[in-house]
Amino acid sequence: VNFLDKNTRLFIYWTSDGYKRTGCYNLHCPGFVQVNHKYALGSLIKPLSSYSARQFDIRITIYKNNGNWWLQVQQQVLGYWPGSIFNYLASTATRIDFGGEVYNSEPSGHHTKTQMGSGHFGNEGYGKASFFRNIGYMDNRGKFKDGEAQSLNTYATRPLCYNVIVSNNTLGGFRTHIYFGGPGYSKLCAV
Repeated sequence: VNFLDKNTRLFIYWTSDGYKRTGCYNLHCPGFVQVNHKYALGSLIKPLSSYSARQFDIRITIYKNNGNWWLQVQQQVLGYWPGSIFNYLASTATRIDFGGEVYNSEPSGHHTKTQMGSGHFGNEGYGKASFFRNIGYMDNRGKFKDGEAQSLNTYATRPLCYNVIVSNNTLGGFRTHIYFGGPGYSKLCAV
């Protein structure tokens, strides 16, 4: 996404071939069909959480209905991805991924200094690391199911730069949730 600032923004991305030839951000190519303009793709997210202070979150839901994959933000339908643009999501999904992503082209010969989330590791927990809470999915009958912490797999391509921790404690009404993030290039992440 080409913004000339470091603000936190609401954005979406889709790909049907694992980032090889298809997909794009927001509405920069055909794919996502926006039906409600209450939230603009690319808009600033405010207010933001502060380290060891008040935490804010956004409710985001993706579900399948009538062959399309629908996006809700703060319980408002924003739009949908037509099922026809995906190779393997025509009938159901077999996997759900949550977390952060940092683009790294290594222009300086080492990993990027770009922080993920708050810039703090997932093991620092609530109030410090970024989080996804109340992780779940909708089954084939349209019933919402909580994710089970023991069935979640974690993956970090650069665990000394960023990490992810799964938890199912019930802190503040959280159900299954993950904490994630990291500082990027640092003394620990000197690759």
